Amino acid sequence: MIYIHFIINPISGSGKHNLSASYILSQFSKEEYKIQVDYTNQKKHAIVLTKAAITRNPDYIIACGGDGTINEVASCLVGTSIKLGIIPVGSGNGLASNLNIPRNFDKAIAIIKKGNSTAMDVGQLNHKYFFSNMGIGIDAMIIKKYERAGKRTLPAYIKAALSSSLEFKPQKTIVHYNDQIVETDPLMLFISNSNEMGYNMSLTPKASLHDGLLDMIIIPKLSFPEKIMLGYHVLRNSIEKFEKARHFLVKNIQIEMPSKIFIDAQIDGERYNLKTNKIKVSILPGALQVLVL
Repeated sequence: MIYIHFIINPISGSGKHNLSASYILSQFSKEEYKIQVDYTNQKKHAIVLTKAAITRNPDYIIACGGDGTINEVASCLVGTSIKLGIIPVGSGNGLASNLNIPRNFDKAIAIIKKGNSTAMDVGQLNHKYFFSNMGIGIDAMIIKKYERAGKRTLPAYIKAALSSSLEFKPQKTIVHYNDQIVETDPLMLFISNSNEMGYNMSLTPKASLHDGLLDMIIIPKLSFPEKIMLGYHVLRNSIEKFEKARHFLVKNIQIEMPSKIFIDAQIDGERYNLKTNKIKVSILPGALQVLVL
């Protein structure tokens, strides 16, 4: 018998998805599967629920939510033999899109039943994990404003981006990577494991979850017209045509912001205030087993 533990974030995305325990239970025969369903009721609750589920030794733990919920569940599964499954009900769903996991509940559950898995790379930022991407530039401010908007929609994201483009002030940043040291005042310092940010947008369209490398994008301070052009290329997924965007393949990065005490970051689309001005970012090859088509 296969034991599958589902963790549902009821307010992911618009909070209007109708994924329920009764629907999930109706999709699995009692003869073949043992099914447990939990609901989160606040941020970080998925971590508590996942750790409790791990003690019961399930075969799969399924994150039902967006990239933030997936991060909380998957962070507890790194280095274990328990397979992560995903039913994407978030707003951006960047990681699920990269993994070709559809938003259709029946099709996502069919992937879970099939049981095929792959080992994907995991990014690590100090003691936190990321599975899609992280950033310490304007994207961190965008996420902060986006969360405050209370609406997880693409127009709300674009509004937050426009507002941030007027307010964000780049800070001196020292970046160590590939035996090089670079001093920059970045509008954006973005490090990605996956090929999509969400909403079908990407700064790293050639990134792979399986190559043992992270894709780093550094974009310097820009004039306002250049910011508009950058936004155009992000929306069109044509960042490679934006000449001021520098792209690097890296395994380990050290970042210091000497004028800061704490660093604001976004990690898988969620805002964090890191209680340090130095961070280390690295790749953990094949550290997570995830169910795929």
